[in-house]
Amino acid sequence: MTFPQPPTPRALTSPTPNPRLPDAALLFNTVVWGATFVLVKAALHDVSPILFLALRFSLATLALVALFRGAGRGPWSWTSAGAGALAGAFLFSGYALQTLGLRFTSAPKSAFLTGLTSVMVPLLGALVYKTRPQFSEVVGVLVATAGLGLMTLEGVTASHGATGSIGRGDALTLFGAIAFAAYIVTLGHFSGQMSFELLSVSQIAAAAVLALSIFWWAETPRLAWRPAVVWAILITGLLCTALAFTIQAWAQQYTTSTRTALIYMLEPVFAWITSFLVAGEGLSGRAAVGAALILGGVLLVEMKPLNSRLHPSQ
Repeated sequence: MTFPQPPTPRALTSPTPNPRLPDAALLFNTVVWGATFVLVKAALHDVSPILFLALRFSLATLALVALFRGAGRGPWSWTSAGAGALAGAFLFSGYALQTLGLRFTSAPKSAFLTGLTSVMVPLLGALVYKTRPQFSEVVGVLVATAGLGLMTLEGVTASHGATGSIGRGDALTLFGAIAFAAYIVTLGHFSGQMSFELLSVSQIAAAAVLALSIFWWAETPRLAWRPAVVWAILITGLLCTALAFTIQAWAQQYTTSTRTALIYMLEPVFAWITSFLVAGEGLSGRAAVGAALILGGVLLVEMKPLNSRLHPSQ
C-alpha cells in the first residue's frame, strides 16, 4: 500500500510551547494502559474478548462524538474520514489479531511479539515514506527490545511452546504487531494534515464498527454484567481509548512514530508495577534487568536533543 507523500505538517508551523510535552503525553498513555492491565484481565473472565472490544470502542466513539461535536480546525471531508478509517482499521486489526493469537500462544511470548511493534515502526516508515529514524532512536529501540525479551520471555516452557518456535498463535500475534506498527505510522502521517479531533473520532468509530461487525461470528459471545466488567468497559472506553488515542492523535503531530513506539514499550514495566502494588507479584533479577534496559533505551532517546525536522511522517 502506497500513500502520497505528506505536505509540511501543521506541527512545524505551530510548535508546542514545550517540545517534551508530546512525549510526556504518550508516557501518560503508557502508564494508563499498564495500570489497567489487571482490570482488563479480570474482566475477560466474564466477557468474550472481541465483544469487550466492541463495547469499549463503541463507548469511546459516543464520548468523542459528544465531546468534539462541531470542534476541529479543519472541515470534514471524505479524505479526512478515510484517513481516520484506515488508522482505525489497523488499530482494530492489531487488537483482534493479538487477542486471537493469545488463544494459541503463551502470554509472555504474546507480550514480546507485540512489543516488536517498536522495531517494525522505523522499518515501515522507511519502506513507505523513504524516511530514516535518528541513530539514537535505532539504538534505543534495539536496547529496549532486548530488555523486553528478558522481561517477558522468562519462564517460557515447552508446555507453552519453546521460545524459538513459531506456532499459529505466534504468527497471528506477529501480524498483530505489524498492524499496530502500521497504525502508528499511518497516524504519524495523517496527524499533521487534519485536525486531531476529527482523526480521533473517525479512527475510534471505524474500530467500533469493525468490532461490532465480527464479534458475533468470530467468537462465541458471552457477557455477564458483573461490577468488574462494567468498570473495565467504562475505564477502558473513556480513559484508555477515548482519551488515550485522542492524546496520541495530538502528540504524533510533534514527535516521530519511532519515538512513539519506543515510549509504548514501557507498558509492561508499568503493568508489572501495578501487579506488584495490587497483587504483590515480585520481579526476578532477570526481569528487573530487562525493565532497566527498557528504561535505558527510552532515556537514551529522550536525552538526545529533539530535532523536529526529522519528525514528519516518520
